[in-house]
This record gives sequence, structure tokens and C-alpha cells, in this order.
Amino acid sequence: MSELKLSVIKPSVNNMAVRVFLRVAGLPFTEVDAYGQTRTPDFSARNPSHLTPLLEDAALPKGVLWESCAIMQYLANRHGLERLYPTEPGKRAMVDSAMFYLTGTLYPYLARACYPKLGFPLYPGEVGASDADDAAKEAARQASVAALAKPLEVFRDFYLGGQRFIGGDAPSIADIRLAATLEFLAAIDYPLPDWAKGFLHAMESSLGAAYSEPAADVRGYIGWVKSQKG
Repeated sequence: MSELKLSVIKPSVNNMAVRVFLRVAGLPFTEVDAYGQTRTPDFSARNPSHLTPLLEDAALPKGVLWESCAIMQYLANRHGLERLYPTEPGKRAMVDSAMFYLTGTLYPYLARACYPKLGFPLYPGEVGASDADDAAKEAARQASVAALAKPLEVFRDFYLGGQRFIGGDAPSIADIRLAATLEFLAAIDYPLPDWAKGFLHAMESSLGAAYSEPAADVRGYIGWVKSQKG
């Protein structure tokens, strides 16, 4: 049995990032579909957050780790994957900053814009999860759609800054996290700017099946959701 066990929910782009990473890294692992299982007593005993992706590794202090960026950082550090997570302080700072900016700024906008279309629940305290009427919820969603443009510009102008990838000539873990996130924008038919289309193409071309196979689960789910709305 593999030393590493990864529990995932396949339609999730957060999960997709780690699924891509492990395939690119070439680390042996067992993947378990946790759909519908995250509130069970067994899963909850291992992971009180109920979140996926969930990495189980005996080398971890508590045996488990969640949060996609933390999992990729940990495994890259443990296995010396310099090509995916540079050790030079300046280059690493850029990768870390890109991931923190994504999870702290871009992704919250994206979730508010896309989750209602995907049938995913929004977070308590937000308009979409409140008792507001449908018009107010849609207005809030549209505001989030509009807000996506600025952080996307930041990724283009600052983190990529004319490079092929945030990591330079080859993808880093920040590139994997960004590419996976951009996949969800198909749920709202967001007009991706040309640079983002080129970036996604470059990622899939560079990583091959390691990218396209996990991406197929996200794309398939988005396609199914759209087909239900006919």
C-alpha cells in the first residue's frame, strides 16, 4: 500500500490542484473518493475540519494535513522538489505570495461568482447563504463576477509579468493552484482574457496527462451542471 493517501472530491478545483501536483511530482499515492463521506464518524475522527483534499502521511505530526497549498508545500519540502517549489528565498516568496493572494483574494470572489451556478453551498454570513431574495443574491454574485478582473490583472502583470509561468520557464505549485482555479470560470462562461487562455494551454501542454486527467473530472462536472439547466 502507498505511504501517502489522498482523499478527494473530484469536481473541486481545490482538490484538483493536489491531484495534479502528486501526478507531476511522481510520488506514489493512493487516491480515495471522499464524496459524501466527509461528515462520517470515521472521516471526522481523522479530520475535524471535514475538508478535502486530505493527505494522510505517517510522517506528519498528526498524521493528516488539509488545505491544498499546505499539502503541496509540505510534500515539495519533504521530497526536495526544487523544480516545483524553489528554495531560493526570493523565488519562493513569489510562489508563496501568489498562492496566498489566490486563496485570500481571487478565490473568494470566484467562489461567490461560481458556487451558486455549480450548486455548491456558500459560506455563512454571505448574501448567497442568507435569506435574501433571489434578486439580491444574483446582484451579489454579479458583483463578484465583476470583481474578478482586478486580481486576474495582478496575476498577469505582477506574478507572471511576461514569463510563461509564475515559476519562470516551468510550472511551480503556484501555477498548478492558479490553473486549477481558472477551470471553475467555465461554470459562468467567464470571458477569459487571452493571457489566461494561453496560460492554461501552456500548463496542460507542459504537464500532459498529469493535468488533463484531474481536469477532466472538473470539466465533466461543469458540463453536467450546465446540461441540467438545459
